[in-house]
Amino acid sequence: MREFANLVLNESEKIYRKKRIVVVMLILAILIPLFVYAQYREIETTQKRLGTTDWKVSLQQQIVDSQNRLNNSRLPEEWRDWLKVRVEQQQYYLDHDINPTAPGAPTFVRAFIEQGITLFIPLLVMIVAIDIVSGERSDGTMKMLLTRPIRRWKILLSKYVTMLFFISLILLLVGVFAYALSGLVFGYSGWNLPVLTGFVIDKETLNTNFVHLIPQWQYILMAYGLAWFVAIVVGTISFMVSVLIRNTPAGMGVMLAALIAGGILSSFATSWEGAKYIFSVNLSLTDYLSGKLPALQGLSMGFSLMNLTVWAVVSLIISFVVFTRQDMVN
Repeated sequence: MREFANLVLNESEKIYRKKRIVVVMLILAILIPLFVYAQYREIETTQKRLGTTDWKVSLQQQIVDSQNRLNNSRLPEEWRDWLKVRVEQQQYYLDHDINPTAPGAPTFVRAFIEQGITLFIPLLVMIVAIDIVSGERSDGTMKMLLTRPIRRWKILLSKYVTMLFFISLILLLVGVFAYALSGLVFGYSGWNLPVLTGFVIDKETLNTNFVHLIPQWQYILMAYGLAWFVAIVVGTISFMVSVLIRNTPAGMGVMLAALIAGGILSSFATSWEGAKYIFSVNLSLTDYLSGKLPALQGLSMGFSLMNLTVWAVVSLIISFVVFTRQDMVN
């Protein structure tokens, strides 16, 4: 056990020396203020356009705008379905006197997790995971590591455990930076604001039979749990790519293409049944909490969780089989 703990500590020191977490912190410190400013400007512009700070007036105007778009006969069918669900959901918030976008740092954190779960957070995870094996093969340290009297599977497991730790640290940093920086503009209150969840999309209609109120802090914990699960899955797939591909930039290109492909398929392959089995199409798990229309028909929380779990397990098996059986030095 002590031997394994030393391996994990050694792997942690390697990642620390590469300044990966410093890079993540710099990215967050630069981009989050931009996102905060963009949201602040959007709120300010909306208030000026409507001439009021009343959120009900703003929500009513959004409903009217969506209904006007629905009257456009040239609107694509998938957009029409999405707008119908959105109008029903906004009307539900209005009827129950609940502001879905009440200003505050907790609201920003919630929105940031929901928007970042498909691409931004996976990209941060890739920074740590993509070269955890391939980096040592390219710089020659893998040969020295494998000459030690330690089983290969134990070496790889120590790398994977270290990756899980740093992925969890990245998610923690995302929350801390988002809350601390957005609070300077929006304030730090709002943890107990009521949030509606339990919306169920039945084809193109919104089922509100299971809708219930929960405090925002509980919703954020649920969203964070889903984001952590997505980060682990993306990290595990990146881990496999790092084992299979010696060149780190090539591996990063493969993962980046796979992540972007999910968004493209969601828009252009809506009628292709097989698209829903691709892992990057299933990353928007928080959409099921908020009641947004799934990226493709046939997707559900249960299906997406199962799909991502299978991807992670298969990727992990491939990683260990390849690492323990193939020549990882030459």
